[in-house]
Amino acid sequence: MTASVPLRVRRMIARSPDIASVHMLRFLGVCLLALFLSACSGPLDFPRAGQKLVILTHAGALNPEPKDGKPFDSDTPSGFEHEMLLMFARELGVSAQFVIVPRHEIRHRLAEHEGHMAAGWLFPIQDDTYFLASDPLLETRDMLVRHEASLPIRQPEQLAGQTVYAVRGSRQLRVLRQLKEQQYPTMRVISFPSDSALDLLGAVARREVENALVDNTELSMGLNYYPTLESGLEIGDPQPIVWLFPPGGSPEFYDRAQLFLDNLRENKQLAMLNDRYFGHLKRLTPRDISVFISRMERLLPRYQALFEKAQLETSFDWRLLAALSYQESHWDPLNTSYTGVRGIMMLTGETADRMGVSNRLDPNESIIAGARYLSILKSYIPADTPEPDRTWQAIAAYNIGPGHFNAARRLAGRLGVNGDSWFEMKTVLPLLSRPEYYSRLKSGRARGGEAVVMVENIRLFYDIMQHHLPPYLPPLQADNETEELKV
Repeated sequence: MTASVPLRVRRMIARSPDIASVHMLRFLGVCLLALFLSACSGPLDFPRAGQKLVILTHAGALNPEPKDGKPFDSDTPSGFEHEMLLMFARELGVSAQFVIVPRHEIRHRLAEHEGHMAAGWLFPIQDDTYFLASDPLLETRDMLVRHEASLPIRQPEQLAGQTVYAVRGSRQLRVLRQLKEQQYPTMRVISFPSDSALDLLGAVARREVENALVDNTELSMGLNYYPTLESGLEIGDPQPIVWLFPPGGSPEFYDRAQLFLDNLRENKQLAMLNDRYFGHLKRLTPRDISVFISRMERLLPRYQALFEKAQLETSFDWRLLAALSYQESHWDPLNTSYTGVRGIMMLTGETADRMGVSNRLDPNESIIAGARYLSILKSYIPADTPEPDRTWQAIAAYNIGPGHFNAARRLAGRLGVNGDSWFEMKTVLPLLSRPEYYSRLKSGRARGGEAVVMVENIRLFYDIMQHHLPPYLPPLQADNETEELKV
């Protein structure tokens, strides 16, 4: 009997038996409506082997962008929910098809059964029983953003008479309209004509928009691209981020999605994904970021061609190599540390000899040698280590040396920690400076905590450059893409 009751109803009963009957009646009403609608519009069946899991989503700061405006079904993870959904599809034994639609159309298109589900930093609407929502993936909040040169808004009452923008179709736009209707009728609310909060934040940074209400996580990203932004007032309570499911959809499919999310939480994969995509966002101060962007505009063009050449040989994105170099030397080819490492890639004398470098202070030699050395270090990391974790681990080894890093991986094994996970290794590396651990290692003491900070900073510098600078397409690849466009 219990197994036949949908998972959502069983959770309601477990949480609050006193109101279970109310929720049951509401749920049954939705089911009856869903049955009627499904007879008209035809819900998609549970995806089986050989079929596609169709996911409605939108392009935005926290979602992968479609190529040339077309839907995509890439198997390469490129976002927090994107990676989770690829994992879910693999668990079901199907492939994932992501259909990009405008954010404000997602609920309508889901009601028309154009997808099995919808995702993309979505939110449940209070008292909305039309769509089924998953349990929260994360919680977030809404923040008011202004330019740093503007007078701050500290109290909600100051919203009266203000003009505030929010991304079209967003939770923030709905919140602002409710505030205007219920409390601040003189406030002007404007829908910003973009699905991307980064576009809106860019407009605030350029002072084209004075006030914007955005999601806190999107703001954390935007502050790294636009350091002149200033957040102040938090509006409303923390909000859940959920997946949405259509009326009349498969109860079995909804239950499988809920169980998948439960398992992610229990085995810490949800926390690992959260760290992978968002864990590095708040490491630097606005001044750090302003200095980096200034040097990116002023100094990096001198060396960009050398980083692009290194990309051709090693396949590392030139922007990642440049981020590594900035962390090491701030793009100063004459930099020398007290430990004796030198040059724009801060090579040790031993590494320089190994890589055939005659002059560490020559960026022509240093950049390609540093890229080759990073490639060698990456080859030491087991090939089944997932990306981008394998690359982050190689960069950590660049900092503390392969011997120390391999010792950290062995230590992880003794501690029962997953050595293939950067999220897990971040807790192990600092132990290399503690005598109760390094005294039992042949490699001895190492500043593992510094390696963690280095990698996290590089992740952030790389994110910023990906936002501001285009990827490098080798001439042959660029020519091929041009031919494809002509066809």
